[in-house]
Amino acid sequence: MGSAFTAKLKWLLHWLPAALAVAMIACESTATMSADNTSRWLLPVWTHLFGPISMVHWAIVHHLLRKTGHFIGYGTVSLAFFYGWQSSLHADSIRSLWSRAAGWAILCTFLVASADEFHQSFLPGRTSSPYDVGLDLCGAIAAHFVLFLWMSRTSRRTALRIA
Repeated sequence: MGSAFTAKLKWLLHWLPAALAVAMIACESTATMSADNTSRWLLPVWTHLFGPISMVHWAIVHHLLRKTGHFIGYGTVSLAFFYGWQSSLHADSIRSLWSRAAGWAILCTFLVASADEFHQSFLPGRTSSPYDVGLDLCGAIAAHFVLFLWMSRTSRRTALRIA
């Protein structure tokens, strides 16, 4: 019984980051995180760090900050899913495991991003856009590209040390 409990606990801990990432997206998918509301607290932070900015320029900067948040946020969500899938899938080789885990992680990210945009279409003050889903997917793919570069480099270094 202890072994089964340990296995379930290990599985749960591997999927916890993905669950927390989805919870974070759900919290951000509210009227509280609408463009009007985020501007209220981001503008003072920007002004404190970089000085005054015209409202015309702020509209551009604010838009870019929000879209950067989509890109980085969903990249992180996808990496959290990758962590869960990597621990749950079985494969003949590390490359096969990485590819399958990344594929499933990107699919999960697409589903979460689509559900998020669908949910936002019902909220006053929020907009829903398929372009945001595309941007979210680009963030996920870019995150996996960086991860694969890092993992490949790390595994080559390890192989060189062993040889």
